[in-house]
Amino acid sequence: MLFRKRLKGLHVAVLATDGFEQVELTIPTKALRAEGAHVEVLSLRRGNIRGLNLYWPGRTVRVDRTVEQAAPADYDALLLPGGFINPDLLRQSRAAREFVRAIDEAGKPIATLCHGPWMLASAGRLNGRQLTSWPGIRDDLVHAGAVWRDEAVVRDGNWVSSRGPHDLAAFTRAMIELFAERDSAAPKGAASHAISAPQQSAPPPWAVAGMVALSRAYTARRLLGAAAVLGAGILALRRLARQA
Repeated sequence: MLFRKRLKGLHVAVLATDGFEQVELTIPTKALRAEGAHVEVLSLRRGNIRGLNLYWPGRTVRVDRTVEQAAPADYDALLLPGGFINPDLLRQSRAAREFVRAIDEAGKPIATLCHGPWMLASAGRLNGRQLTSWPGIRDDLVHAGAVWRDEAVVRDGNWVSSRGPHDLAAFTRAMIELFAERDSAAPKGAASHAISAPQQSAPPPWAVAGMVALSRAYTARRLLGAAAVLGAGILALRRLARQA
C-alpha cells in the first residue's frame, strides 16, 4: 500500500530570518515536505539566512521570497520557528507583523515553538489565547494577554505550540495533525477562570549545560589556535637563528 501524503497540495509559509534555531526550522520543514506540503521560506531579505545552534553558527537556508513579496492569501498554513535572535528581528518588521496577523485573522493554522510566539504577541493576537513557549518569554506572553502552559504541546483552535527543541518530536506530530485538518477549528481561548503556569524558578538545566559546553568548546578551539600560532612562531624563530 502506498504511503498517503496527508499534506499534498498544502502551501506552507515558514517565516524566519537570521538567527533562527536550526533544528526548529529544518526538522519541521523536512517533515512537512515528506507529507507532500509545498514549503516556502519567507524572510526580511533575499539570499540565504543563517541558523544557530543555541549561539553557535549553523547552516544556511535559502529564502524563497521576502515577506513584502508574499501574499497571505497564497498560503494555507504558517510555521514560526524560534531562536533567540530570529523572532526578535522579525517582530520589528511591520510587513512580518501584518503577514502573521492576516494568516491568523483568516483562521489558517499556525505552528510555533520556543521564542516564535513573540511574533504572535507583536501581531496583537494573544489576548485570551492559550499557548506555550520557551519559558524565558512566558512573562511577555502573559502580559500580552495569553494563558501560558508549561506543556510539551498546547493546541488552541488553529494554533499549536511547544516549548523548544526538546519538544520537537511531539511538536512535529502535532503540527502535521493540525495542518492536515485543512479547515482549522476556531480558537477555543482560555476559560475565564484559567490562569497561567507559574514563572520558572531557574533556566532549564539542559539549556544551561549546553551553553557551558559550547563556551568550553569555543575556548578550547581558541587555545588550540593560539598554540598553533605560537608553535609556528617558535619554529620560525629557530629557522632564523640557524640562518644567522
